Amino acid sequence: MSEKTSPLVLVVEDEPLLRMLARELLEEVGYDVLEAPDGASALSLLERHAQVDLVFTDVHMPGALDGMALARKVNARWPNMHLLVTSGRERPCASSIPDNGKFMEKPYSPDDLLRHVRELTQPH
Repeated sequence: MSEKTSPLVLVVEDEPLLRMLARELLEEVGYDVLEAPDGASALSLLERHAQVDLVFTDVHMPGALDGMALARKVNARWPNMHLLVTSGRERPCASSIPDNGKFMEKPYSPDDLLRHVRELTQPH
């Protein structure tokens, strides 16, 4: 088994183009990336890849598990996993985002995404 060298980011976004753009941007600077189109798929991936360092999720997604519910479930099950939550429709109150998470408003620039991901994945 090879040693993990790059942080692993799970991008959870129902818009295929936004998901692809985030993946390409993160991979371009050296992150390993997994993708999921919704919360249920994200949880399934996390069950198989618990070494994920950061979950980057949109708030509004189809299905029973939106991004905020996903963030709460991830935090309860994997409390050391970082969370980056994004939305263009609403800004969740700070208390609704788990302590190991941050909010980033849409539309975001590539630089904003990279800055937040770096802040959350770098050892403190």
